Amino acid sequence: MNNFTFYNPTRIIFGKGTETRVGIETAKYSKRVLLVYGGGSIRKSGLYDKVTASLKEHGILFMELSGVVPNPRVSLVREGIRLCRENKLDFILAVGGGSVIDTAKGIAIGVPYQGDVWDFYDGKAQIKESLPVGVILTIPAAGSESSTSSVLTNEDGWYKKGTGSDLMRPKFAILNPELTYTLPPYQTACGAADIMAHVMERYFTNTQDVDFTDRLCEATLKTIIANVPLAIAEPDNYAARAEVMWAGTIAHNDLLGTGRDQDWASHKIEHELSAIYDVAHGAGLAVVFPAWMKYVYKHNIQRFVQFAVRVWDVDQGFANPERTALAGIERLKEFFRRIGLPVTLEELGVRDDRYEEMADKCTMGDTFEIGGLVKLKKKDVIEIYKLARA
Repeated sequence: MNNFTFYNPTRIIFGKGTETRVGIETAKYSKRVLLVYGGGSIRKSGLYDKVTASLKEHGILFMELSGVVPNPRVSLVREGIRLCRENKLDFILAVGGGSVIDTAKGIAIGVPYQGDVWDFYDGKAQIKESLPVGVILTIPAAGSESSTSSVLTNEDGWYKKGTGSDLMRPKFAILNPELTYTLPPYQTACGAADIMAHVMERYFTNTQDVDFTDRLCEATLKTIIANVPLAIAEPDNYAARAEVMWAGTIAHNDLLGTGRDQDWASHKIEHELSAIYDVAHGAGLAVVFPAWMKYVYKHNIQRFVQFAVRVWDVDQGFANPERTALAGIERLKEFFRRIGLPVTLEELGVRDDRYEEMADKCTMGDTFEIGGLVKLKKKDVIEIYKLARA
């Protein structure tokens, strides 16, 4: 196990009706707020009225920035920065899923910065200051409600990149599983793939003697496997929704990665898909992750055997560990298919004439190797896209 420092100050407020506490929590930090959200879903559900009523009750002045889309755009972040500066707003309240929260975080680090906010995502600047952020989560998926990271898409060139800092962790996150009842099945499934990917990026490691966090990762994966089909079949099943929501937070709050090297190649490979083709991040991960596994499993076959046996209950073939490892990968793929996700690039509408372009962006012109379990070059990324084709 590696040395580590674990730090996560986000206050989690979990349970039924907790969204009504947003005014109380926000007032601890500010009376001048930018409210960030997506489209009309929070209005249709009545959540918008509850949030604004609570803010008004506690004397909080707020302005609104709506229109956040999946694979959120840096252009809207720049608009939010302008609104905050012109109106002296000093707190960002995100009501939505990962795209909304990542947008809010981008605004928060951009307001005190004198340059362009994309500098942080492009690696040209380091985060030294951030406005405080609060969250009401409506989609369990990205884990951004208590993570250090934000991912944005730049329309100029269609690059999708992330940045991170402990300064970006939200001050509080309100998690009411009831708010997820109206999620369409496909969105619930995409969220599940994102959550599982966050766990697997940490699970597939070369670090030895990490059985405790292995077990935590496996438990989180098994929780998703058991509860997501139930949540899709019974959308208002509070118990299933609660399990999924809390698992989504734990998957990406850094606890599961303590003391171990991590991978993150699959996320980088998928980012190019969603940047160019605007596919749902979770759907892209459902396609990329099994293909990545098939490309790298021989590097550490015992870990893939462990994944198959402990997570998917595959009978361990002592005489043929490779067969066991491949069976685990296939069960992951079957699970994604069973909950309604695509499992091939063909299903996503991705053409092979852009594999080289995506691999080039992913590896910064083949000058940068991605991944922790196995270091991947441009040619490796292209081969993974080919494995994911059909």
